This record gives sequence, structure tokens and C-alpha cells, in this order.
Amino acid sequence: MDTSLTQHQARLIFNGLPHIGPIMFRRLMNAFDNNGIALLNTDKNTLIQTHGVGPKLASFLNDWKLHFNLSREEILLKQRNTRFITLDCSDYPKLLREIYDRPIGLYWKGEFTIDRPCVAIVGTRKATLYGLSVAKSFAADLASLGFCVVSGMARGIDTAAHEGALSVGSKTIAVQGCGLDIVYPPENLNLYEKIIDEGAVISEFCFGRRIDRTTFPMRNRIVSGMCEAVIVIESNCSGGSMITARFAGEQCRDLMVVPGRIDQVTSAGCLQLLRDGAILVTSVDDVLEELRYSRPQNTAVCLPNPESKDDAVSISKAEQVVLKCFSGGEILSPDKIAEHVKKSSAQVASTLMSLELKRQLVKRSDGRFEVNQ
Repeated sequence: MDTSLTQHQARLIFNGLPHIGPIMFRRLMNAFDNNGIALLNTDKNTLIQTHGVGPKLASFLNDWKLHFNLSREEILLKQRNTRFITLDCSDYPKLLREIYDRPIGLYWKGEFTIDRPCVAIVGTRKATLYGLSVAKSFAADLASLGFCVVSGMARGIDTAAHEGALSVGSKTIAVQGCGLDIVYPPENLNLYEKIIDEGAVISEFCFGRRIDRTTFPMRNRIVSGMCEAVIVIESNCSGGSMITARFAGEQCRDLMVVPGRIDQVTSAGCLQLLRDGAILVTSVDDVLEELRYSRPQNTAVCLPNPESKDDAVSISKAEQVVLKCFSGGEILSPDKIAEHVKKSSAQVASTLMSLELKRQLVKRSDGRFEVNQ
């Protein structure tokens, strides 16, 4: 028997072993009186007699050193200033302990430990400017009121949520779907570093684990599991936010949705969630009411008005005609705008450029335009 292992090391090993998920881990630990060291040192024949353990899994556990390099992982934890937090640690998120498939452990980078209620803000990667503005506004106000904003650091709504919390100098936690030695998406490196300084970046995956189709849903259950509520801002019907919303329902978390336009793909998932009984919220005060918290000051932060513009900007008649095409919050291509205003594409192109310079419109990556919030 290898008596040099500690229980903490045993959990680090189980967390890094493929084929040993949280549910199998719980089953094994229950069979061995929560003694990971004994489990790793048990012979193959005894393991096979354990309920749910077949010959392949028994051989796999006996030969764990072939599948996980413990000394390397411990060196990386030290080099990267990262902690490995298990259920035995007081820093393990309280609400996350309650879920059935809670992580075996969490890699935790950052000095912040949860000392306040957490709320998740999630949404599509292909967000509109309106959605990004709402996410930042909600996150900033919730953070300033004493909440920790949790999200997945993905492009779009997730990034805006983290940025909103950081903008008021408050705490935010990013849950990664890969090892903490990998920054995903890579363009969020600066955001990753800022979050570590002000909050924490966490993951259940060992160093070197790259993103695949299974890691995002696993990440999403942690996002919802550690929070009192999940707020969805813009999501299509097949987006990852819908998976997070499903987990929120299974984990008995409050699921809140900011409504969107009925003719936009980015709102389809939100509208579906509302039809299915999610809580509609249009301000942070709605969130506070649902969570039974009181606002310390008598001010409300509502959704930004798409029609609100800087009165000091001079807008020509031709520009006013083009802007009217966006009065309902539409996202339009230049050809569609030309069709609406009954002008040539060349004439519309010059007007669009002028409106961009005046910060009235913004050109999206897909070539379409929308109102600048």
C-alpha cells in the first residue's frame, strides 16, 4: 500500500483520471468510507466486487500512475499559483456542494473566495450591441450591490458580464471549460488576468485539458450550481445558455430571462424559456425582488433605450431617413437599408459611413448594421 499519498492528493488523482466522473467518484467513495487512499491501494479483485466496477475500471484504477502524473500536476499548481479545492476545503462553493454531480475538485486561480451571494449572467456569443449593453449594465449594478457575477468568459454576453462587474471594481468569477493553463477564447487574455486580480478563474479540468463538446456542458453546470440565480440575456434555441438554463432548473436555481425582439434569432431561446415559465426581468430591481434582497438606495437601473442618442450630434435629413430604418431595433444589411429608403447602394454606403463616424450606428462582423447603444 502506498501510504505516502494524502486524501487531498487522492482527490487530485481522481479528478484528473479519465473515465472517473463526479457520479462514479461518489459511488466509489461511498463504498470505501470516503477514503481515497484506500481506494487507490485496493487490489483489482476487491475492486471488481464493488458495485458498478467492472474489470476494465478496476485495472484502470490499479494502474492510475499510467494515466495521471501526480508530481507534474503538483508542480504546475505551484508554478501557476493555483489551488486545488475539494469538498473537504472550506473554500469550496457552498451552493455547489448541493448539486448531485458536484465536481470532485476545482482548480482555483485568484485570491478571492466566495463571501457573498453569486448570480450568473450568460448568453450568446453572437450578441447584439443592445444585449452587450444590458449584460454590462446588469453586471455592474449587481456587483455594486454586493453580488459576485459568475459567467463562462466566452465571447459576447459572458465577456460583457465580466467587464461590467470589473468596471465597478467588484468581484467576478469565470468558469472555464478547459485547464487553467489555457485561455479561451485567446483574445480574452487581458480579461483573464484582470479577473484573476479582482476575482477568480476556476475549472474542474486538470492542466492541459483542451475544450471539446463535453467540457462546455460540464462547465455550465458549475456556473449555475454555484449561483442563487441564472440570468439569460440573448440566446438562440440551441445555444449553450439553454444548457445552463436547463441545469438551473434541475438544480432548483431561479432562472431569469431578459426578453428580446421576436424577430431576432438571438432572442428565440429567451422567448422559449419565458414560454416555459422562466422569470421575466427588465431591471436589476426585478432580480432583487425575486431573490428577496432589498436595494440599499432608491435607484433603479433599467434596460437602455435603443432610441436614446446624444442630442449634440448633428444629423442630416438623409441620415435621419436611414436611422428610421432602425427605430425598432433592427439589424440590417446595406442592401436591405437601400431597399427601405429607395436609394442606390452607393448613396446608402456614404450615409452609413457618416453615421458610423457620428457613433450612431455600428457595423457588425457579419456586415450588417445596428444602432450604437
